[in-house]
This record gives sequence, structure tokens and C-alpha cells, in this order.
Amino acid sequence: MNRNPIIPFVAIMVFGIGLMFLLSFKGLGDAEQAAKEAEGGEQAAEVADASPEEIYQQSCIGCHGDQLQGVSGPALNAVGGKLSKEEIQDILVNGTPGGMPAGLVPGNEEKMAEWLAEMK
Repeated sequence: MNRNPIIPFVAIMVFGIGLMFLLSFKGLGDAEQAAKEAEGGEQAAEVADASPEEIYQQSCIGCHGDQLQGVSGPALNAVGGKLSKEEIQDILVNGTPGGMPAGLVPGNEEKMAEWLAEMK
């Protein structure tokens, strides 16, 4: 029996081209979803309705710890005695040089600052 040696290469090529088209269409769908989130779509709506504790769990726990004790960021459990609500809000909006990035809680800065200012 003689087999044609080109058949496996053609099959691989057809499979590769089909996979390329499939992944391209999947990427287009993901790009539309990412654009919606970038415009403040679903994720912003979820965060806007969240309490300060929930926002802390989503955005802050990685650096400030689960008990506000500080991990790679400073401890926040006594920040209310050291900083005013306005100072905390300024840090949330503008960040700190070489430390906290700005804009981690967009639209909730005042609510978070008030909650943190009460910590003593």
C-alpha cells in the first residue's frame, strides 16, 4: 500500500486554520466585554453598591491584611487616630509616591475614607 505523504501535513494545516478562526472570534467577544468593563460597565456597578468592608476585601486586603494589620502596605487598624478623613481620601484618590497606587476604589473614596477614619 502506498500512502500519500502530504495528507498529514494538509490535515494539520486545515486544523490550524480552523483553530485560528475559532480563537479570533472568541477574542473579539472578549474584547467587547473588556471594552464594556473599561467604560465602567458591570464591575463599576458592583463596586458602587458595595459596603466599605466589601470594597476592602476586594481591593485592599492583599497589601493591608485581613485584619487591617498591614502586610506589604502599612497597618490601617489605627489610621483614624493619625489621619483625617480628608487626608485619607486624598491618598485614595492620588496614591502615594512609591507606595499605594491611585484610583483603587473609584467613586467610593469618600465612603472608604469615612470608614477608615473611624478606625481607632
